[in-house]
Amino acid sequence: MAWMNLVMAVTALGAAAAMRPWRGMTSEHAPWPWLAALVLMPVLWSADRAVQSAMVQPLSGACLLMLMCGWPLGVLALGLVTLLTWWLGDLQAAEALRRGVWLGIVPATIAMAAGAGIRRWLPAHLMVYILGRGFFATLLANALARAADLTLHDVGSTLTGGELMVGRWLASWADALITGMLTAVFVAFRPQWLATYADRLYLPR
Repeated sequence: MAWMNLVMAVTALGAAAAMRPWRGMTSEHAPWPWLAALVLMPVLWSADRAVQSAMVQPLSGACLLMLMCGWPLGVLALGLVTLLTWWLGDLQAAEALRRGVWLGIVPATIAMAAGAGIRRWLPAHLMVYILGRGFFATLLANALARAADLTLHDVGSTLTGGELMVGRWLASWADALITGMLTAVFVAFRPQWLATYADRLYLPR
């Protein structure tokens, strides 16, 4: 599975770099989402190692990063987060790569696809963006990614698969609640911090 994770990571990073997303950045787009991700996400991703508990499941944060930066810039940031997690969590390279793919790239990609579906089939309204993309898409993306990760990998835990899935399901809810709340705050006070949001698309005339 390490080879599959490597192929997925290289493919996603190559696709993101090929889009050259930095071309759309202006002086109005502060780089702080990237900086915040590099500081906070390695801590979140290595939380179970810090407390030495298999039941503590790391939060992702990838869906919020995708909403703030867009998928291409978000994926490039996730590559750096993976390297920092490797160092901070004192992980094996294969384990750090697994977290980078299944805590980062996969949920961000699923959330992007879910967001595209929401824009296509649901009304363009403020609450649709906050609840649909901020909360439900994040919950769906994290739950699917964590379930697939548990199915495909031997995580080497003393807990059963059912016990681990309960922890991951709860972590998915926590991720969705945090992302939904912060999305609402940013829409209200700092909409320019959300690359995937625009007043002209979601505010009724």
